[in-house]
Amino acid sequence: MFIRRASVFTLAVALICSRESVFAETAQSWQPYRSVSPAQYLEEAPYQDQDAITEVELDCLAVEGCADPFEVPDHRLPMVFDSRLADPALVPTGGVQNWNWHVLPGDVIWHSYWAGAKEPRISGAVFEEFGNDVSLLDVSLGGRASLLRFGTVHQGRPEGWELQIEGAGMLRLNLDENWDFEAVDFRFGVPIIYGRGKSQWKFSYYHLSAHLGDEFIVRTDASRINFSRDTLVLAYSFFPLPAWRWYAEAGWAFYTDGGSQPWEFQFGLDYAQPGPTGSRGTPFLAFNAHLREEVDFGGNLVAQAGWLWRGQSGHVLRTGLHYYNGKSSQFEFFNQFEQQVGVGLWYDY
Repeated sequence: MFIRRASVFTLAVALICSRESVFAETAQSWQPYRSVSPAQYLEEAPYQDQDAITEVELDCLAVEGCADPFEVPDHRLPMVFDSRLADPALVPTGGVQNWNWHVLPGDVIWHSYWAGAKEPRISGAVFEEFGNDVSLLDVSLGGRASLLRFGTVHQGRPEGWELQIEGAGMLRLNLDENWDFEAVDFRFGVPIIYGRGKSQWKFSYYHLSAHLGDEFIVRTDASRINFSRDTLVLAYSFFPLPAWRWYAEAGWAFYTDGGSQPWEFQFGLDYAQPGPTGSRGTPFLAFNAHLREEVDFGGNLVAQAGWLWRGQSGHVLRTGLHYYNGKSSQFEFFNQFEQQVGVGLWYDY
């Protein structure tokens, strides 16, 4: 009797060990920016943590003929997919989560252009303005937010229809003149966004007005121009690879004043590894060109490079080198040439 029980026990242990061995070979730890697709990763490692196994065991009870949680049919595996185990930039957003209505979802489908001089953000850039040999500080105080979305949230790159709000005050201080307030541009806009897969579209209205600083007026006895515009914008953004974003936009102002003319065009690229970066961060690179009719479709070119940190919300903190060449980024001086070299800190939405 003892020998028979021992034989049964030995056989059971052998079966359990063999199963555990198979499970250990299929389970893989999460790695950011993995090269395989989420579907491949799901097939290779469908059971990653105790929560997922528990869900399989519970679901197994409802599957006819399923006597073992490890025999759940393959078509049931997506029910236990855990998004924490895959690279957010590679998760197939349309196939994992249904589109629903979300109020104030927290993330945004359309992000500000990193090197765009007139994008809503919180930032500060210190630079030397060559030609005038003056040290300046450009500050932006603003941001963008999603008000309403019919789409997905917190499942890789979000997609759907989205109503945003944006706004910022973009001011300039003269560090060589006791930090005098030189000028400020105010911008407010309401974008409507559609994003699906690698592509995003934007149709937007924005108002922009430029103002001279009181300390600059006192120091120079300058007169303000009423540079302002109400503009409709159509823009397109595309991710050929998860780390690369290409974009282009056209804007037409139905109201202009103070030297502003209707048409403007903007295009550029942003590069950085996708997904949350943790405390170590990752390198970034950004270029932007802005062409404006009031300066005969000249404008400016901006290049930035440095280090970036990205959180779960998709918001980005960047620091690095800044180069600007072209007509002034302060529209009270829209017809003046500037060449800027400096460093900056940017928090982008």
